[in-house]
Amino acid sequence: MPISIYRLTVPMFQRGLSSLKTYLDKAEAYAREKNIDPAILVSARLAPDMLPLSGQYQRASDSAKFALARLTATEAPKFEDNEKTLDELRERLAKTDAYLAGFSPEALEGAEKREITLPGKSGIVLPGDEYIATFALPNFYFHVATAHAILRNQGAPVGKRDYLG
Repeated sequence: MPISIYRLTVPMFQRGLSSLKTYLDKAEAYAREKNIDPAILVSARLAPDMLPLSGQYQRASDSAKFALARLTATEAPKFEDNEKTLDELRERLAKTDAYLAGFSPEALEGAEKREITLPGKSGIVLPGDEYIATFALPNFYFHVATAHAILRNQGAPVGKRDYLG
């Protein structure tokens, strides 16, 4: 039996958002324990040309909400990308999760065949199932994993179990 597009998207994105929330909880506790300004963690990067932790959260959120919008030919909510605190990142995750929770399996019926144009200038068009498998999920998890790596690099005690949920 084939797996539904719903099962490949909404629960998967929600699981990743849950991991990102756990990271924020651990980052907050770590900052408190080590007397570190949490803003240092929010602005931390792995490399100068990479997005900071806040940017990783913003891109993970965008990846999830835009994937569902593209698959259902609807508009995703727009967020300002101006989060500067752990609480603001938590709020963004909550808004993203609430948006995802509004989708039913029925809303995604037939989405595997919907033609999706990849974002950017490539002009590549993929059927919905290939879009999810080769772009949307890998992109989402890239940002979740990078957020994990930034916090680990800063000394926060996040581990594989946190990533896996």
